[in-house]
Amino acid sequence: MLQQIIQFITNPQYQFAQETLTTLELSVVPILLAIVIGITVGILVAQRRVAAFLAANLSGLARAIPTLAFLAIALPYLGIGFWPSVVALTALGIPPILLNTIAGLRSIDPAIIDAGRGMGMTSVQMLTRIQIPLVLPVVSAGVRTSAVQIVATVPLAALIGGQGYGDYITLGLSGEAHNTELILGALAIALLALLVELLMATAQRAATPAGLRVPTAPDVKAGENNADRPTPARVAVS
Repeated sequence: MLQQIIQFITNPQYQFAQETLTTLELSVVPILLAIVIGITVGILVAQRRVAAFLAANLSGLARAIPTLAFLAIALPYLGIGFWPSVVALTALGIPPILLNTIAGLRSIDPAIIDAGRGMGMTSVQMLTRIQIPLVLPVVSAGVRTSAVQIVATVPLAALIGGQGYGDYITLGLSGEAHNTELILGALAIALLALLVELLMATAQRAATPAGLRVPTAPDVKAGENNADRPTPARVAVS
């Protein structure tokens, strides 16, 4: 089977390089759009109680919608192809980022905001110097969830002409003669999702202040009594 997969990848007829590039585009573009839209809307509505309530509940409702529904909704209005797939995947990725942005901003201690105002900071200065640094670990957790969800859903974009590895999977499901395509497509998506998870986990940890990180085994010094160490709270919300 491994030899068949290698032959399939190296055969120009199957355009593996092009399908890989398309899959990466279908992953990266929706992730970036979801980050921009989710964070921007979250910042705009977080301090407005009614708007934040509506945005949070609508986002939560959107997360309950089956993945195929996002693709089906895009089909009648946008047709088929790359950009309709991007729109559907972006809509799928916005809710986790939006929810975490709103939750993070609304959980900031009001005394911190009052202190910033007392120092003469403008709204923009408080946002960039106080609020965003404080909620960055929470927002990065939402981005991590959104990114993995988008990558795992990319194969379904083939159902509306998005192409990518989804073409191999749908072809493999059509009959036993295409087992190589099915296995290759599934493995490639699984590896890509795992890679994104590892990258986002690293980014999330980097965005979390050292004092708020949960210590891992290498962080514990030999002979140190762990009972005497305070356990920092986990900030990330997924």
